[in-house]
Amino acid sequence: MQRNRRPLNPEHQETHLPMGGLIRSRMKRLFAILGALLSVQVLIIWAAEDLSLFEAAWLTMTTLVTVGYGDYAPQTMIGRFSTIVLMFITSITLLTLIVSDYIEYRFYRRERILTGRWIYKMNDHIIIVNTPQHGGEQYFMRFASQIREIPGYETIPIMILTRQFPMGLPTELSDIGVVHHHGAGFDPEALKAVHAGSARHIIVLAADEADPYSDSLTFDIAHRLTELNLGSHTIVECVNDQNRGRFKALGVRTIIRPVRTYPEIMVRSVVAPGSEKVLEDLFNYEHDHPHRYELKLDDLNWADIVSALVRHGIGTALAYIDDDNEVICHPPTNEEIEGKGLIVLVKSADTPEVSVVEEALERYRVFLKQWRAHSAAQETGEAEPEKNKSPD
Repeated sequence: MQRNRRPLNPEHQETHLPMGGLIRSRMKRLFAILGALLSVQVLIIWAAEDLSLFEAAWLTMTTLVTVGYGDYAPQTMIGRFSTIVLMFITSITLLTLIVSDYIEYRFYRRERILTGRWIYKMNDHIIIVNTPQHGGEQYFMRFASQIREIPGYETIPIMILTRQFPMGLPTELSDIGVVHHHGAGFDPEALKAVHAGSARHIIVLAADEADPYSDSLTFDIAHRLTELNLGSHTIVECVNDQNRGRFKALGVRTIIRPVRTYPEIMVRSVVAPGSEKVLEDLFNYEHDHPHRYELKLDDLNWADIVSALVRHGIGTALAYIDDDNEVICHPPTNEEIEGKGLIVLVKSADTPEVSVVEEALERYRVFLKQWRAHSAAQETGEAEPEKNKSPD
């Protein structure tokens, strides 16, 4: 600042400016002064002029906003002098300053929101800590669209705690109501700013989904959250499976591998804890895996097929392939299935051959035939034929 130059406002002399609070404080002070001046003017007009209290207040307000209807006007010297001093010189100037401060505050607030430094009053929201190294915008878009398809989550606020997006979130994210705060999950002040204690779910993404060292940063964030007794609300991504035990020991609710192309798995871990384990299991050969069997399907319904495979210890039927080579997931249970293949969740260490599956289905057909014959015999009152009895 140049020598002998006075600052525009006293707060500009401070080294750190909490501008939002200062502007609001200055506006409150100006409003208080303006209110006092208007009260004095109303009392002077009421006493000096031949007007009622309401008419004096009406004249004062129309003068303040420079409307000037002309229905009332000060006639005495005291009334005119007070109008010049208190209204024209002082009150109108104060009103102009208040409007100017309000505009300044709006610009300040917009800038803080854009740069992720505005503190929102949030409750029962979702916090996502960190941003994927690649495709973060698409990941957040798909996550938000998927989570808001879930009943009870249609309007849930989503807050991203990240140091990315310093110039503001992409328009696509802002348009769907996603907001962000510029900070890091290991910073207690940042966790306080996003109201972590009142969040419904906290998701900690791996800083780098391909780097096992990112588990160290995730562990630090998870440790801070468990210190705040928020472990039961926390879902973390773990790159190295050997570190899962460390996160579990902290009390973290859910540990999941980073799967950037399928944020739906993260959504399921949020709304249905445990289901992410099933989905993860489908992506590897460690325990179970989906296996395709080429075989003819023509006389069993879906409930029969599922029951046959489970009863014979083969696995769980997930879908079938129809004659047009379309994969049909979760078909109606009581409709006859016609197709040329099955997708079955089987044990990776002991995957049955297709002949075993065909034998299981054939044995189930025999069972159903005998059961139906028995049911028909009971309905008609006939005695059930004795098994292994030779004919006469």
